Amino acid sequence: MTAVPRFRPFDGGDGLAVVDPIENRRCPFRTDRPVSPRPIAPAGFSFPVDGAVELTVAELVFPYVVPVYARDPSGEVVLEADHRAAERLPAGEYVLELMAPIKLYVRVDSEVTITSTDDRLAFEFGEPTTVGLGARSRHERPAATVTTTPEPADLARAVSTFGSALKTLDCDRSLPSLRGHPPRLELGSELKIPEAVEPPDSGVRIVVPPDRATIYAASPLAHYLAASVEVGPEPRLETDAGFVHRFDADTSIARGIERVLERAFFLDCVARTEGLYPVKLHERDRLEDRVDLALEEFYEADLSERLETALSIPHERVADLLPRWNLVAHATPDPENATVLPYLVDELAIVRPAPERRPERDASPLTAHAIGEFTRSSDSSGSEERPTYVSPPEADAFGQAWLGDGVPVGANKLTRAAFENGLERSSSGDAVEVAIVCNDPEMAAEFDADDGTLYGERERLPFEVTVHGDVTSGRLRELFAADVDFLHYVGHVRDGAFVCADGVLEARELPTVGVDAFLINGCRSYGVGARVIERGGVGGIVTLSDVGNRDAVAVGRLVARLLNNGFSVRDATSLARSYRLAGNQYVVVGDGSATVGQAGSGVANSCRIESLGDDRYRLHLRLYHVDSGVGAQYVPYIDGVDRHFLAGTEPPPIELSGDSLARFLRLAEIPVRYDGDWCWSTDDRFAEL
Repeated sequence: MTAVPRFRPFDGGDGLAVVDPIENRRCPFRTDRPVSPRPIAPAGFSFPVDGAVELTVAELVFPYVVPVYARDPSGEVVLEADHRAAERLPAGEYVLELMAPIKLYVRVDSEVTITSTDDRLAFEFGEPTTVGLGARSRHERPAATVTTTPEPADLARAVSTFGSALKTLDCDRSLPSLRGHPPRLELGSELKIPEAVEPPDSGVRIVVPPDRATIYAASPLAHYLAASVEVGPEPRLETDAGFVHRFDADTSIARGIERVLERAFFLDCVARTEGLYPVKLHERDRLEDRVDLALEEFYEADLSERLETALSIPHERVADLLPRWNLVAHATPDPENATVLPYLVDELAIVRPAPERRPERDASPLTAHAIGEFTRSSDSSGSEERPTYVSPPEADAFGQAWLGDGVPVGANKLTRAAFENGLERSSSGDAVEVAIVCNDPEMAAEFDADDGTLYGERERLPFEVTVHGDVTSGRLRELFAADVDFLHYVGHVRDGAFVCADGVLEARELPTVGVDAFLINGCRSYGVGARVIERGGVGGIVTLSDVGNRDAVAVGRLVARLLNNGFSVRDATSLARSYRLAGNQYVVVGDGSATVGQAGSGVANSCRIESLGDDRYRLHLRLYHVDSGVGAQYVPYIDGVDRHFLAGTEPPPIELSGDSLARFLRLAEIPVRYDGDWCWSTDDRFAEL
């Protein structure tokens, strides 16, 4: 189940914007004349859409470049276009698919000319033509709720329903938009499975021991393979065709499950180039150099046959080709944690059994004494209860999460409430609404109301930013209750309370919270952030200890700009840790995949630049995953680069001239590591290289 996009004509201008108000996504089109979009039935677009309109135009212009696939009435791709295109299609029926932050489809019966520059994508139809414009939201909701007991056999049957969300069993389900959201789980006195969540018959079974930890670990694979999960001896994967794969004896069962998921997923990502999206993929080139695999036959085979082929390839042969996973979640075997599995599986996160370790009290590494400067705590009575900290083991993933008791150091604290709140997320309007609260003038350096780079007003995604200074407890309560996309709190936190102009606001006194995402940039703000989640928040960034004001200013400004440019709160926090030592004091509570802004390419990225001399540079890109999970792909618009790359990878270094590098850096604002410093691609130093 998805949300319905909106189609908004420009006020006083020629064009319209397609808006996904739940996911804070906006895609504007300029037109050659004023338009009055008329709603039409969402059919005939080659793919499902959630809403559609028709309008009469001779030209549609998109303000940035994205890949475009032109399909004929049978769905076959007749043309692919992206950077610096100049293509013409003869008169005929076409559906133009735009890989934008919102899935967009243009249906037309005419000739089509597609042209693009560095920052403009135009569709010309020769004369005024009635075109259909369809859009599909990326916001998914569970279709139903499964009730289960805590018993392993019942949990296994409940997890077996996760495959019902898949929109196809083909390789194309490696794309996040074709997987869907698994059904909700809730605990009860007996197992109840609605008919609406009957999974497709993939002919695959996963057999695991009767313990919750391993069943939790099997849930992402069960979803991706539409597999049934059974409890029994000899942990294994088997198919109706008689294929049996026993999980590696020299690894844990959970790690064996992960390896199956990694290989099956990667092979599907490569083979889908034989299907809906026949692009030149870098990872395909590298795989074909190592493995003799008929990818066309692989794509056409059924799921169980593809699985057998994928598992016949030794893991070591492809290990270095696999994308770095988006999220590894460490889960304790508590029964209540089963209710969070659908949300982790929706991201296709890896779930690992949490290690049995003794938690420590007050294990945060920095204190006010160590910082030795003006901090964002106020005088403390010492009455605040000290949390119990846990340190999840290291994992090779962009993000880590903790599902269980305790406060994780360096990881995202997951709660069911955050994900449930996200399902009920409502729109605050067509623009992203940001509230900045500053309750101490000495901290005002963290924001500048006139600084458009912090939370910018952009044609692609406008922001409405309000700044509130020296607020009272009553006013702060109102701001948290407001329907706001992001709240940035700059001020003191004392004993689990916000310090206000007229006293304090206890976190437990917060009303129902309307704010979706937040940054509480005060000392030891974890407790108040957790309470914001309990009251209705979705995901936020908080601190574990005292933070010095200079560090807090630097981290706060960095995080704000990252969120502004499409990074999730979890990825923004991870980058902050590499930017400044004090960044290690920041963690995420709730749904770490929450986003505020959007990346124009759909895939947030960062880069490192090396100067080679003689006007030559070496560019190292790092591609992050989209907020809906693993499986997206990205193409850098650089002359001479004609390959797509899977999100979650670091493409081979690209050598280029200063002019080419400057042109690439102008396309979007991204964080850059240059000469040992963090900076931004839009900085003046890159205007002329």
